[in-house]
Amino acid sequence: MKPSRRRVIINTDAKNEADDQFAIVHGLLSPTFDVRGLIPAHFGTRRSDRSMEESRAEIDLLLDLMDLTGKVTVANGATTGIPDERTPLDSPGARLIIEESKLASKDDPLFVSFLGPLTDMASAILLDPELVHRDVVVIWIGGRGYRGYQTYPGIEFNLSNDIHAANVVFGSGMTVWQVPSDVYTKVSVSYAELEEQIGDAGPLGKYLIEQLVEWNATYHGEPIESRSLGDSPAIALMLYPRSGDMRVQPAPRFGVDGWYLPGTDNPIHVCEQVDVRFLLADMFAKIRRFARQRSAQ
Repeated sequence: MKPSRRRVIINTDAKNEADDQFAIVHGLLSPTFDVRGLIPAHFGTRRSDRSMEESRAEIDLLLDLMDLTGKVTVANGATTGIPDERTPLDSPGARLIIEESKLASKDDPLFVSFLGPLTDMASAILLDPELVHRDVVVIWIGGRGYRGYQTYPGIEFNLSNDIHAANVVFGSGMTVWQVPSDVYTKVSVSYAELEEQIGDAGPLGKYLIEQLVEWNATYHGEPIESRSLGDSPAIALMLYPRSGDMRVQPAPRFGVDGWYLPGTDNPIHVCEQVDVRFLLADMFAKIRRFARQRSAQ
């Protein structure tokens, strides 16, 4: 008998920017998801030396806004990247991945989406090498594009926070779906669209908009009235895997500068396009529906 729900874990550097929040909410509001846990992730030390703890606080805030406090497992991830490709960082988050992977099967795989660095996945593999033989799909928002398009200068952010972990995961032979920067940066929403779509969607909608505008005002260096919800493709791909166009290719390695190097013959799936209309329309509809249901209580 086929399962009616998809088992998922969402690993998120929730306080890094303003897009993780939308992806987390979308995942929690999706009835076909059996969310086995949320894992707060670090996002380096550029802005904070407590980044994982800040991600945890943001997850707790969202759960409170959704009346889900105490109803969803939250397991803290590592506070930094792994020191090398042989040494894991043990954490409740890595242990959650290991334990849930043991329940996976061909007909009921575990999907683990990473909206930040791959630290906790790499640590789980290094702590339990048998994990790579289980029915687990790793979805990662990260890495520069393969097609030569310029998205932004310098090393891609999620990769930069743990290159060692990316090399462990990509070299493991596991099923990996990568959403690189030339794809995830194309999920932009404007302030006007957000106000029209979820501006009246209760405290949750209000918070999602306000924190996004505030982040731009604080950190964005040029005039802007939009933001890319770059983490949301991970949710769309778990909802409907064929909403993304995937190309299969050999797994690369990552150099210290973030560029691709020859890797293994292990196949990975690279998402080259995602159905943004489906993604945004479904998310907005679920947020509005949640607000209606809450106001009717």
